[in-house]
Amino acid sequence: MQNLGALIENLRRLTNETEYVEFKRDFSEPEKEAKDICALANAAASHGVNAAYKIWGIDDTTHEVVGTTFNPKTRKKGNQELELWLRQHLSANAHFEFMEHVHQGASIVVLKIWPAYHQPVQYDNIVYIRTGSCTQKLAHGSTRESELWKKIQQEVFEDQIALEDASGQDIPHLLDVEAYFRLSGTTAPESLETQVHYLIEEGMLLRQDNGMLSITNLGALLFAKNLEAFPTVKRKAVRVMLYQGRGRIDLLKERTFGQGYAVCMQELYDYVMALVPAKEDIRGALRTTVTAYPSIAIRELIANALIHQDFTVTGAAPLVELFDSRIEFTNPGSPLVDVDRIVNDPPRSRNEKLASLMRRLRMCEEAGSGWDKIISACEYFQMPAPKIEIRDERSMRVSLRQAVPYKNLSPQERLDACYWHACICYAQEDFATNQSLRERFGLKTSNASQISRLIKEAVENGLIKPVDPDTSPRYMKYEPAWA
Repeated sequence: MQNLGALIENLRRLTNETEYVEFKRDFSEPEKEAKDICALANAAASHGVNAAYKIWGIDDTTHEVVGTTFNPKTRKKGNQELELWLRQHLSANAHFEFMEHVHQGASIVVLKIWPAYHQPVQYDNIVYIRTGSCTQKLAHGSTRESELWKKIQQEVFEDQIALEDASGQDIPHLLDVEAYFRLSGTTAPESLETQVHYLIEEGMLLRQDNGMLSITNLGALLFAKNLEAFPTVKRKAVRVMLYQGRGRIDLLKERTFGQGYAVCMQELYDYVMALVPAKEDIRGALRTTVTAYPSIAIRELIANALIHQDFTVTGAAPLVELFDSRIEFTNPGSPLVDVDRIVNDPPRSRNEKLASLMRRLRMCEEAGSGWDKIISACEYFQMPAPKIEIRDERSMRVSLRQAVPYKNLSPQERLDACYWHACICYAQEDFATNQSLRERFGLKTSNASQISRLIKEAVENGLIKPVDPDTSPRYMKYEPAWA
């Protein structure tokens, strides 16, 4: 746990303020403070430090403890709470936390600011940087801007520090170490020191120069006993919401899974499946439970939402919502591949270390086969194809709708199902046909003309194309239009 008293004393020993440490007696105007947060985040990234700090209650010349009247919890900008106002005006990748402390009998406020990640932090769409102890706009196209971008592009969110100054004895209280060894199939060493060694090798812990330990975002995201203990990821806890009806007006049940993803993944999956509608199917002497949605699709979509989210989007977390006839999975950030090619393009993840470790823990699929399984399962259940929506480039939503007869599908749902069927066939080195589409929709041979009309429309809309246009219509095969 970070020792604020020791931190303050270490920073006070600095001869002068640096580009990533600033002292102030009292709070200034919110606009100026927002520019400083922006500049300090970019300076931290530029200098490759774990964090930048702004401390109120310390004289900026003598570094004497003088105390401050600033209270971040009660300070407002107009009628709005200060922190909320700051988060609205700073870019989504600005991570910061106010901490209050009594030091030498005086009130001190420490603002910890994490380095800019993914891109420079902005205030009202303007990038600020520190020059000495001064905050100024970063000139667009300048050498300094180019150097900042190079530094930031080397930053990996999973490697950044979630919590500093932890002792070895603190680690089992903060991280579920037992879960790590259980999921990795490794016998847990009796020695705490050896356990810590494993976590360091995995990149979940770092050894500090002072001998203490830092927990990385990777460690916190996967194995936190309580995400609230880690400022950088505490807003990333998964939520599940159950509604009555088709809209979001009547909320029946809500639950937040506040543990690390690896710790709560199975419980999360079981909880969602318990909320999914199901019915008893009796065949002869056997009784089986049939769910409204395929379990493999649910598991894959949960894993995708966790792994592929954009951690630069602050204040947003993976969300699962259940309605009377559909289930939706939402995660921050847009996909890195074209949605139309999500089945057939090579897999990409913006969080490679998180994805790699979760795969080794057998919590998600290798080689990008997840979407193949999702769409194939929907076809087996004769459901509409998954609906994928990109919302303002800040989030991705995937919707599954319960099975309905072909005649009740909308024209767009029929076209989507036809396209994805062709994609799945292509991924399996096969081709879509009138017969395969009838089987996909659960139609009889007598419905061949309906499918022929659908195929014609899909071709006209540029979704699929004949493999050999000169083949007899009876033996025509189809592939995605981009193939």
